[in-house]
Amino acid sequence: MDNLFFMFSKIAWAFLSPSNLLILILTLGVFFLAINRIATAKKLLIPTALFFFSLMIYPISDYLIEPLENRFHKPENLPDNIDGIIVLGGGEDLKRSDSWQVAELGQGADRFIAASELSILYPDAPIFFSGGSSSIRDKKTQTVSRLAPKIFQQMGVDLKRIRFDEKARNTYENFKNLKPMLPKENGNYLLITSAFHMPRSVGIARKQQIAVIPYPVDYRSNSAENRYFDIDFYDRLKALEPAWKEWIGLTAYYWTDKTSSWFPKPLAHDLTLDIHPQNREQFREFARETDKGSGKPLS
Repeated sequence: MDNLFFMFSKIAWAFLSPSNLLILILTLGVFFLAINRIATAKKLLIPTALFFFSLMIYPISDYLIEPLENRFHKPENLPDNIDGIIVLGGGEDLKRSDSWQVAELGQGADRFIAASELSILYPDAPIFFSGGSSSIRDKKTQTVSRLAPKIFQQMGVDLKRIRFDEKARNTYENFKNLKPMLPKENGNYLLITSAFHMPRSVGIARKQQIAVIPYPVDYRSNSAENRYFDIDFYDRLKALEPAWKEWIGLTAYYWTDKTSSWFPKPLAHDLTLDIHPQNREQFREFARETDKGSGKPLS
């Protein structure tokens, strides 16, 4: 079943990716023009052109990714003790690393940087890294098994502290594979992944009964004062692609019972913690929606 889910999700994304969808709609629109179906072509091409032109001149993609990135924040004060640090793969550039035989990092490189920083703050905490190839065609497990240790080593992290899972192909398999590796069933683990990816990751961790403390990195959206009209289509796509993928992923994982809720929220009992000030009002709002003292994930 896991293989079927993986294959279907990759095939579906090939058609649902915004950049691929743009080319497909343009191609279909030109086809209808060629066979003199002008009205049908207009229905396809005009809305598509308006949307992507708007995206080119203004970062409307921020409105799609910002709710994901704002869902969880780092603790303002980190806990004194943790049972481990979980790092989800995605910061590596597997194809370029394999092509050039060097350790190449991608946009998610902050995941490795944060892991290195936290390894210094918690010198006795074990580190658990999970990442593999998400490609249907290219099985880069050997590249992953060589690449991640090399990156950590270059950042000064003692490899004896790290346990690697290089077989996970998606976020569900990340936590499924990591669970038996964790030293304590009811331990507390700092979770490092991209901010837009954190809601789905937390939901899956809760479903697997792994207690995690979110530590989001790799932000893609702009603050309100940094949103303005200019022409930068590629930069807007860098936010639109992962945002659209995450919203689809949250829905697919919820429908297939792989996550605790459709859009996971912080825990009600986190209101008592010394948390990031940006989250305090959000926590209060969430707490009012739950029974007092329940301590259950809000959904």
